[in-house]
Amino acid sequence: MGEKAVPSLRRRRVKRSCPSCGPEPGGEEKKGRGNPISVQLFPPELVEHIISFLPVRDVVALGQTCHYFREVCDTEGVWRRICRRLSPRLREQGSGVRPWKRAAILNYTKGLYFQAFGGRRRCLSKSVAPLLAHGYRRFLPTKDHVFILDYVGTLFFFKNALVSSTLGQIQWKRACRYVVLCRGAKDFASDPRCDTVYRKYLYVLATREQLGVAGATGSRACDCVEVYLQSSGQRVFKMTFHHSMSFKQIVLVGQETQRALLLLTEEGKIYSLVVNETQLDQPRSYTVQLALRKVSHCLPHLRVACMASNQSSTVYITDQGGVYFEVHTPGVYRDLFGTLQAFDPLDQQMPLALSLPAKGNNRYGQLGTGDKMDRGEPTQVHYLQRPIALWCGLNHSLVLSQGLDFSKELLGCGCGAGGRLPGWPKGSASFVKLHVKVPLCACSLCSTRECLYMLSSHDIEHHPAYRDLPASRVVGNPEPSPGAGAPQDPGGTAQACEEYLSQIHSCPTLQDRMEKMKEIVGWMPLMAAQKDFFWEALDMLQTAAGGVGEGPPTPDS
Repeated sequence: MGEKAVPSLRRRRVKRSCPSCGPEPGGEEKKGRGNPISVQLFPPELVEHIISFLPVRDVVALGQTCHYFREVCDTEGVWRRICRRLSPRLREQGSGVRPWKRAAILNYTKGLYFQAFGGRRRCLSKSVAPLLAHGYRRFLPTKDHVFILDYVGTLFFFKNALVSSTLGQIQWKRACRYVVLCRGAKDFASDPRCDTVYRKYLYVLATREQLGVAGATGSRACDCVEVYLQSSGQRVFKMTFHHSMSFKQIVLVGQETQRALLLLTEEGKIYSLVVNETQLDQPRSYTVQLALRKVSHCLPHLRVACMASNQSSTVYITDQGGVYFEVHTPGVYRDLFGTLQAFDPLDQQMPLALSLPAKGNNRYGQLGTGDKMDRGEPTQVHYLQRPIALWCGLNHSLVLSQGLDFSKELLGCGCGAGGRLPGWPKGSASFVKLHVKVPLCACSLCSTRECLYMLSSHDIEHHPAYRDLPASRVVGNPEPSPGAGAPQDPGGTAQACEEYLSQIHSCPTLQDRMEKMKEIVGWMPLMAAQKDFFWEALDMLQTAAGGVGEGPPTPDS
C-alpha cells in the first residue's frame, strides 16, 4: 500500500503547513495549479515511513526546518526503521532515554580511520566496518592488529593482511578483515607501554555464565579474565572470579614476569593479582591470588572512578576528582617528584596524592606550553579550543579539538621526527594544527610508531568531559567585586599584550623579534587556523628580511 501511495503523492503538489509557521506566503496568488495538500493531513505512520528512507544527514536537516518536522523526525518510530536499515542484524536497540535514535546514530557514525606516517600515500583511510558491531566504544592497536569493543560487549579482531588491489597488485592493508573475538566483554587491556611491539597478549574482562554448584539448579553470571594471543586471537588463559565480585575496568602494570592485573569494582575498590606472561602459553594450571590493593585498603573511604597505568606507575582518579599516584621504580619516582627522599622500595603500592610537587618533562616541548622548560607542578595549557580527547606519547602530545561549528581538528606539539606530527617535521613547542583530515564524529585517538588512529562514534547521551574554568580561576582574571560592572579587561588580555610587547622590544635584532613573535602567536588564544596564518605570514616576512643586517632595528624597520 505504501509503495503505491508514494507515486500518487508525487503527482500532486504537497504543501508543508505548520501551525507555528503560518500559511505559505503568496499561496492565494497562485492560481491554476491545483489545490495544495497539507502534509499534516497524511497519517503520521505514512510520514514516518517515508522519512525513514532518507539518509541520516537529511533526516537531521529536515528536522530543523519547522516545528512539525522536528517532532516527526525525532520520533522513535523513524529511528527504529533507520536503525534496522543500517544494522539489520541488530536484535535489540540497547539502553538509554532514546534507545532507537541512540542506536541508529551510533551505527551511522562508527568508523576506524588511520593514516600511516611512512610511505608515499599519507592520506586518511577507513577500515572495514562490521555490520554486527553496535557502534564503537573503544579500540586498541597491538603489534600486528587492532581490537575494537562495541556498546553491547562484542570484541572485534581487525586483521592486517595482504590483499589484491583493483590493478592486480598485492598490497598490505590495515584493518581490512575482521572476526568476532568474544562476546560479553566489559573492558580489555594489553602491555601499557607506548610501543605496540610489546603488546603480545590481550587481557579481556568479560562476563560468562557458569553452571551452578552440585545440588543447585540454573547458572550464575561470573566475571572472568581471558587472555588471548594478539597475533592469532587464540585464547591461552582464563581465570574466573566468584559471582559476588563484579568489575568494570582492567589495566596492567609491571614487567612480563611479574605482570600485575588491576581490577576496578563497581563499588570503586581496586583488586590485583600477578601472573607470569612468559608461562601463559604453556599447557598447565595456575593458582593466582586476588588481593585488595593498598590504595583501597589504606584509604577505604575513597571511591575510585577510573585508573590508568604504564609499566612502572599507576594513576587513580576518584569520583570526587582526587588523583593518586602509585610509583614502582626509583627512576620514575625521581622524574615525578625530583627526589628519592620518601621512596620506599619495599612499599611500592603506597598511594601518593597529586598535591606533591611533580616534574613534567618538556625537553621537546611536548607539554604545549610554548617553551621547552620542565614544569614542577601542574600547569594549565591555554588556548586549546574545547579539547575532546588527548593522547600523550614519550616525546609528543596530540589533542582532538572541536570548534564552535562542531568541526574537528587535530593539534599536536613536541617532537615531529618520523612524521608523528604531520605537516610539522621539526616539531613545535606549542600546539599546532596537523595536516590530517579529521572525521566529523571523531571521539578518540591513538598514535603508534607507524600509524595514527582515530575512532569515530557519536553517542547522543555522552556528555563531554571538558569544562571551562570559573572566571575566578582563570589566570589574570580576578573575581569581580559585588556591584562592579562588566570587567574592562576580561582574562587580563591587555596586560598580557603589554607583556608581549615588552618581550619583543627587549630582543636585539629583527630576526630575534620575528622568532619571539612566533612564540607569542603560539601563546595567544587564537584558533588553529589563525595561528597557521600568522606563522606563515611571519615566515614570509622573515625570509624577505633575511638581508637585513644584525643589530638593533631602526624605528622605521
